[in-house]
Amino acid sequence: MEGFLAPAYGERSLGDVVPAVGRALGVTVPTDPAGAVAPGGLVLPEAPSYVVFLVDGLGTRLLERYAHAAPYLSSLRSAAPTATAGVPSTTATSLTSLGTGLVPGAHGVVGFTSRIPGTDRLLNALFWDKDVDPLEWQPHPTAFAGLRSAGVTVTVVNKREFGGSGLTVAAHRGADYVGADKVGERIAAAVAASVERPSLTYLYDGDLDWTGHRYGVASSQWLQQLAIIDAEAEQLREALPASVRLVVVADHGMVDSPPESRIDVDTVTELRDGLALFGGEARFRQLYCQRGAVDDVVATWREVLGERATVLRREEAIARGWFGAVGTGVLPRIGDVVAACHADHAILSTAEWGYEATLVGLHGSLTPEEMLIPVLVD
Repeated sequence: MEGFLAPAYGERSLGDVVPAVGRALGVTVPTDPAGAVAPGGLVLPEAPSYVVFLVDGLGTRLLERYAHAAPYLSSLRSAAPTATAGVPSTTATSLTSLGTGLVPGAHGVVGFTSRIPGTDRLLNALFWDKDVDPLEWQPHPTAFAGLRSAGVTVTVVNKREFGGSGLTVAAHRGADYVGADKVGERIAAAVAASVERPSLTYLYDGDLDWTGHRYGVASSQWLQQLAIIDAEAEQLREALPASVRLVVVADHGMVDSPPESRIDVDTVTELRDGLALFGGEARFRQLYCQRGAVDDVVATWREVLGERATVLRREEAIARGWFGAVGTGVLPRIGDVVAACHADHAILSTAEWGYEATLVGLHGSLTPEEMLIPVLVD
């Protein structure tokens, strides 16, 4: 039992969106740390300006299932290519892939939490760590910077609190940053930025993801938020000049994980044996092992979890292409062992990550519900 979907790096992944926009603007963006240009399987229509609107948590399968709540976005689906998130299917990794045009193994933001090499600490990539320099963690030029160097005006529109954050610097440097907390502000900022030719304007909305985590994607609250997002996207399209193309994408999907599908490593204590650090997130655990303990950890986790998760050594996950080509400096950030959950299962630590236990909707693994993302063009 696996049912996983491999990431479509270099063809139809989230990291291929900005290079595809560049080509549509008539600009070639290098997307390999060595300077080579990605093959580019994603093709977008030519236009003088683009607005990319990323809706956090809007997986393709969810949009298909609840099309009635999003009539505008659903009307764009028939002609839209389907893309994939990277691995893990989580916001920090995905946003960095979008902004850099790189695979996780190259840009190095390899999960929600990952080990800071040479330490016994985890980096939380959403909240960052003041002792970790984002320019060292992610040293490669971003795709945004590549567009700017080619004469494209690049603008990021996001909440004010995210301006200058570690993740923003790692993922989206090279763009002008406009802080906008309300929908009206975001739309006005996008309209103003798209006047420049050629230009790329990137907007982010995290409310749907927050609602899914809190209430679940089968909840009335999530459906209401989807309807709000649909209206926001339609308002944005109506406010933009007809010559400007709008692309709506997502960073991942989501699955609801009921209590009976969860396993707590603080209750099933043998899952703690041999671990130095317990990282990743509930649907994609990254395990950092004590010296010489990897084989025992793999054996125990496979025996206990059975068909609830695929448990792989780091080198096995890399060989499957989950992270793309992995740089030498990135290698120790990935867990010695990774556990990717099947179906609606989750692996929690109520002692270390109590907040995770309060969430209904989760993501991070490689199921189609989490991996498939829309690329809606209007």
